Amino acid sequence: METAAKLAAVDRYIEAFANADLNIIRALFAEDASVEDPVGTDAHIGMEAICAFYEGAMGAGAKLALTGTPRCAGNAVAFPFKVMIPGMEMDVIDVFEFNDAGKVTSMRAYWGPENSRQA
Repeated sequence: METAAKLAAVDRYIEAFANADLNIIRALFAEDASVEDPVGTDAHIGMEAICAFYEGAMGAGAKLALTGTPRCAGNAVAFPFKVMIPGMEMDVIDVFEFNDAGKVTSMRAYWGPENSRQA
């Protein structure tokens, strides 16, 4: 997968939150993908579980903003960003892994309590 396509996926992900658009999430992720947010918690596996997870986040008013340059390697991209939810901000690094069709097969979010603060 080309670097430009990986970076475009990051941009679309941020756009999904900006517009609370689950259709973008459906387009980005493979049907059998997994989302582990944060790493160490039970993964959301499959499109319906993933959409339910993101519907909750978007319903809470979460918005995202990149805080650094995404890094691409192999079939993956890692990107730092800030999650802004009314009353709270959190610094996160997500890692997307892609299949040959360019769909996200795995999203792992790296953050912990020390990465959040009141806004």
